[in-house]
Amino acid sequence: MGSTGVAGMTEADGPAAGAPGSALSAAAGVEAPARPTTTGRIGESVPRPDGVPKTTGGFAFSSDLWADGMLWGRALRSPHPHARIRSINIAGALAVGGVRAVLTADDLPGTGVFGIEHADQPVLAADVVRYCGEPVALVAADHPETARLATEAIVVDYEPLEAVTDAAAAADAPPIHPDGNLFRHIRIRHGDPQATGDVVVEGDYEVGMQDQAFMGTESGLAMPTVDGGVELFISTQWLHNDQRQIAEALGLAPADVHLTLAGVGGAFGAREDVTLQIHLCLLALHTGRPVKMLYNREESFFGHVHRHPARMRYRHHATADGRLVNVEAEIILDGGAYASTTAAVLANASFFATGPYKVPNASVDGWGMRTNNPPCGAMRGFGVVQVCFAHEAQMDRLADALRIDPLELRLRNALTPGDTLITGQQITGTAPVAELLEALGEYPLPQETDGAGRHGAGGNGAADAMARPGGAGRTADGSHVRRGVGYAASIKNLMFSEGFDDYSTAACRLSDGVATITCACVEVGQGFVTLAQQIAREVLGVQQVLLDPADTAIGSAGSSSASRQTWMSGGAVLAACEGVRDKVLSYVSAECGIPPGELALRDGQVVSDSGLSRDLADITAERDFRCQIEYHHAPTTEVDADGQGTPHVSFAFAAHRAVVDVDADLGLLRTVEVATTQDVGRILNPVQAVGQIEGGIAQGVGLAVMEEIVLDGGRVRNASFTDYLIPTALDMCDVRIARLVEAPEPGAPFGAKGIGEPPTISSTPAVVAAVRQATGLELNRVPIRPGDIALHPDRK
Repeated sequence: MGSTGVAGMTEADGPAAGAPGSALSAAAGVEAPARPTTTGRIGESVPRPDGVPKTTGGFAFSSDLWADGMLWGRALRSPHPHARIRSINIAGALAVGGVRAVLTADDLPGTGVFGIEHADQPVLAADVVRYCGEPVALVAADHPETARLATEAIVVDYEPLEAVTDAAAAADAPPIHPDGNLFRHIRIRHGDPQATGDVVVEGDYEVGMQDQAFMGTESGLAMPTVDGGVELFISTQWLHNDQRQIAEALGLAPADVHLTLAGVGGAFGAREDVTLQIHLCLLALHTGRPVKMLYNREESFFGHVHRHPARMRYRHHATADGRLVNVEAEIILDGGAYASTTAAVLANASFFATGPYKVPNASVDGWGMRTNNPPCGAMRGFGVVQVCFAHEAQMDRLADALRIDPLELRLRNALTPGDTLITGQQITGTAPVAELLEALGEYPLPQETDGAGRHGAGGNGAADAMARPGGAGRTADGSHVRRGVGYAASIKNLMFSEGFDDYSTAACRLSDGVATITCACVEVGQGFVTLAQQIAREVLGVQQVLLDPADTAIGSAGSSSASRQTWMSGGAVLAACEGVRDKVLSYVSAECGIPPGELALRDGQVVSDSGLSRDLADITAERDFRCQIEYHHAPTTEVDADGQGTPHVSFAFAAHRAVVDVDADLGLLRTVEVATTQDVGRILNPVQAVGQIEGGIAQGVGLAVMEEIVLDGGRVRNASFTDYLIPTALDMCDVRIARLVEAPEPGAPFGAKGIGEPPTISSTPAVVAAVRQATGLELNRVPIRPGDIALHPDRK
């Protein structure tokens, strides 16, 4: 992937920790030797401390965990999407040599249910299974192969029941759960919902089920403690929420469940829900021995939540000159068998159903439905990905009806600070939507091979063939290839919403000139391990910063999701470091008689304009300076019966332009380039910002053209990376960063906004828009399959 447009990115190596300096005061008439300048601060491209170990294979992921006397756990899963359990016979499993435990729902203490927001999911199914892959029994054995054989020896007598697999039909189907088939209905009425425009366009849209497809499958290690509790080493996104769910499900006090973060091999939302955590702890407590579980790829597909499939119906009204008048939308999300975060995902989908545009009137209804499909929950973009695909297709349809350039139509309707969203919330922060779109329009398009839109003439033989749709298959005829260009824009909330008490806890300790940061923020690849060090160096002026392992010994940092950790845990670390700084300055002030306001920490010293210079290492050798902070953002509110309120803290915006080559005869396409502009507040680490943007666009391109979990009657038919396709290096296009708009967000630490989700959101509709332009086809479903193009009924 190529990336351009981010200026001033450098990587600097800091001086060795403990470099010599001078505690002498310049006022004493002795010139102090030059001290090394603190590097690796805010705004610099600081290398990740875990980057080299991960690259060389030295990093310990959760799958590498090991303990003496360790057993291996495994779950038996239902082969049916919906069935009644008549009986479970575990005798065959207990007879397998090396088996130490076989557990069913009858062995569960505590509540026996769990859920990240609502506890509606059994730890082990007792009477009914509600999706294909639901855990029914657990085995612990001396060897993983023994555990596998034992699960196969368990005999379960199922009575298959009719499965509800159509979310739209679920409302009228018999309830498949005591809580019913409706997770949530959201109703938004804004302005005059009956308002009409000069031009009306409408369409039906569909988004398939996408998998997070992280490289490291679910794994962990649980160890019983001498006091009857349990210690869990786990790859997750939210340590404290896992702790709560484990304790409730197993009838333990939260203090008896201690979690430590193990190395995470990617997340993207799927590790926000509990998967094997409770199973591990249950087996460890039952056997009195350490127990490890490690999913293979197939079990991972069955074991975690996925992106919600969506069906959407839209009607846009506009004036003759292209001003939006009214938007009507109906959204149905398939939440699968259990609640997970469907209610919150539906809220995002509904609240942002109209995109980053001024919409004076709106009528939006959203339903999150329970089905016998696999559970769905958090994934990068969290509900906004689905509606962005629909509302951006509608903007292109409207532009075509009005004969207005698609980019110009978006500019005419772009949100600005002070505008009101369809929830009635006013944008009080930055909203540079027009600037993003204008920068994208000004960015040069990639050159075509022969300047005429064909790839055959004047090409470079094999290299030219590889650049065509189909690549190494060499199937595309250059004369049949057409190029399309598409645009899309998006809005996404930052942090949790609707009155949730969102906070993060962090502590800072300064001793012997070394800062140590403690925070339960989970590092899933977003770069907090780097950011925390940058913040400490920025505030305290020290070079050496240590980061304690993330665990539940300190208060919660919340989930590493919702683009929130830069703001929330970054804010907590910033406040804790500022607390330590203030204590140091007050201490020195009391000793030297200089007011704290005239002192500063700089390059390992306490200095003043009057000439004071004291070595921070000497000061902190005498005593430790500590501060712990619980950081909260500004409060939000729930919405009322009409969907009106102040549900969000802040918003981030992005825009994408995709260039795609298509061979319509074969239905093959190749994404040539995705250019992007993004509202970032302030860039804290340029190289990490680029990495987040490139990775997010890769997932957006994947959803557009290849990624989908294929369901057949509630059964997953492609639970492998052989059949579930994700973009490889050969599939991935060039990524060009046309501009990163730095407009500091009021109230945000350093003015920064989270940047991980927007790249995924509007990259998908931009790619599809480009394919539409190249083919002239509507293409109202993603991912686009070859048959959707080659066999489209509208193809001439």
